[in-house]
Amino acid sequence: MTGRRGFALTAAFVSVAASIGLAVAAPAAAAPGCKVDYAVPSQWNGGFTANVSVTNLGERVDGWRLTWTWPSGQRVTQAWNATVTSSGADTTAVNAGYNAVIEPNASVSFGFNGSWSGTNTAPQSFALNGVTCTGEPGTPPTTTTTTTTTTGNPVPGDAMAQVAAMQPGWNLGNTLDSTGSDETSWGNPRVTEALLDNVKAQGFKSIRIPVTWGQHQSQDHVIEAAYLNRVKEVVGWALADGFHVMINIHHDSWQWISAMPSNRTGVLTRYNAIWTQLATAFRDSPGKLVFESVNEPQFTGSSGDAQNAQLLHELNSSFRDIVRRSGGNNANRLLVLPTLHTSSDQARLDELATSISGFGDANLVATVHYYGYWPFSVNVAGGTRYDATAQKDLTDSFDRVYNTFVARGVPVILGEYGLLGFDRHTGTIEQGEKLKFFEHFGYYARTKKITTMLWDNGQHLGRTSFQWSDPELAAQIRSSWTTRSGTASSDQVFSARSSAVTAKTITLNTNGTTFTGLRQGTAELVRGTDYTTSGDQLTLTAAAMTRLSGSRGYGTNAVLTAHFSAGVPWRVNLITHDTPVLSAATGTTGSFAIPTTFRGDLLATMEAKYADGSNAGPHNWTSFKEFDRTFAPNYTTGVTTLTPEFFAEVNDNARVTLTFHYWSGATVTYYVTKSGSSVTGSL
Repeated sequence: MTGRRGFALTAAFVSVAASIGLAVAAPAAAAPGCKVDYAVPSQWNGGFTANVSVTNLGERVDGWRLTWTWPSGQRVTQAWNATVTSSGADTTAVNAGYNAVIEPNASVSFGFNGSWSGTNTAPQSFALNGVTCTGEPGTPPTTTTTTTTTTGNPVPGDAMAQVAAMQPGWNLGNTLDSTGSDETSWGNPRVTEALLDNVKAQGFKSIRIPVTWGQHQSQDHVIEAAYLNRVKEVVGWALADGFHVMINIHHDSWQWISAMPSNRTGVLTRYNAIWTQLATAFRDSPGKLVFESVNEPQFTGSSGDAQNAQLLHELNSSFRDIVRRSGGNNANRLLVLPTLHTSSDQARLDELATSISGFGDANLVATVHYYGYWPFSVNVAGGTRYDATAQKDLTDSFDRVYNTFVARGVPVILGEYGLLGFDRHTGTIEQGEKLKFFEHFGYYARTKKITTMLWDNGQHLGRTSFQWSDPELAAQIRSSWTTRSGTASSDQVFSARSSAVTAKTITLNTNGTTFTGLRQGTAELVRGTDYTTSGDQLTLTAAAMTRLSGSRGYGTNAVLTAHFSAGVPWRVNLITHDTPVLSAATGTTGSFAIPTTFRGDLLATMEAKYADGSNAGPHNWTSFKEFDRTFAPNYTTGVTTLTPEFFAEVNDNARVTLTFHYWSGATVTYYVTKSGSSVTGSL
């Protein structure tokens, strides 16, 4: 973990009030005055966060300027809700366009991050529009000091609190974001109130509703009334259910926004037209409705990072200005801004942080997406396990997001998460390794105060059945919202039928919990007789393995569950196997399947090499091919398929050596040769 280390802080608070003139007073009016509250809720070595509240105790103020002098050489480095400038120690904060008016007895707030050295003494005097706020006549400002310990996190403001209240979130994917003529064009049914009710029942607090608008715009960029009304209907249902709701511009990002480098004016005009219409349509919607400027922004044919950053800044800036100017509840609505590609690379985070700092708007939220360490996420290059490398990719990503935004007072929504292998089906990643990823993901996002939204394109929660396609995965995800769960080195224990039964050991990952016992169904196994523990090692005795394996038929003979003091149990399958048997085959590049007698074993990955040792097939930088996209086992029909995508990148008349790796540890070698569209396979 690379989060900022904790430092002792001095939280300074200054409150000064006066009843002296701020503007020309009308006859018989109460004497005008002001009150300024200055607080430093967070301080660390060389830096601090300050919150400032200005209360108008007199006549209406339309346009404000607050000035003060730093007593200890401090400097403002980043501000929100106001534009802050300095000349030496003299500092001026000027209102943003949306908070220029302060009604009598009303307040406005802004905040900033600053730097300091030596001491961080609070300002002793403030002036609003040139008139000093000094407290009662003759009374100096009061300062109270407390000392606490902090990790450097700012005290959450309204935006931080609202984003925290959105955890956990769910995506209504592949529906209103469909690129066809209707929300059903990608195979999902029309959204119903019952679906949203059932999403709510699963414990989700927010819904992201991706929307693709381009195919529903006329030549003059007017959105089809029927489609906009349909989006408003679904948003209304979700708000009525109590959800926080986030809508966006979705697949338009790659359909036409990506052309911005060569068509800046045309893209910006069309983009602005969408947000102008949406801002008007939703201006009076409750504050629980959140706008996201664009999904996964990308630009084709740009000159590089600098131009990409500038174009994205233009989109985000235009989006923010349009929404804020539209008034109503849009004046303070949460607005979500993405990084380029919604990437969590540091350079992309820094670009967005610069934009957000310059906007000076306290109601902005940063967003990124996370689909895991790529080799693991798609099961390529030998990335079969959620190992230390895959774990570090996650923690590094979340640490960067936290340090760049959350620690500086900017909330973060992780707008999509999952595994990229799910694009094919959820079996691309082995079940136990998949569960370990989601357990760790939920825990670490929680520690970094990142709100997460599960990407669901219909493959997880049934849109009409309202049942989870993988209840075990759903239980692990839900558990991770509040606690940790114990896991283990594997959810599979293999015993070869060709050998005598022996004791088997797996490593427990307690993740801060305590192992409490092992069960088969509701029956508790006996510690010392059926299993033993030593440190993190759980050993099933030979006697227990013999009893539980029964007649030792190929496949899963028994299912055990390891229980811990918190979270969900960890399932362990006891599997009897022998090395799989493959047979010779003929076929074509469009249809080739190797007859396979799996004998209880399960395929983990496949290598492909030419006779000279060089790598064959797609991704030729690695010998390990992508699971399900280049090869796929079918345990029901007893074949291992090699796909057209695999053969498309195999040399003609060059024998390829395939090595199949199974989860038991067994390997089998097989040979294929492509000649034109014909393929032969042999042992």
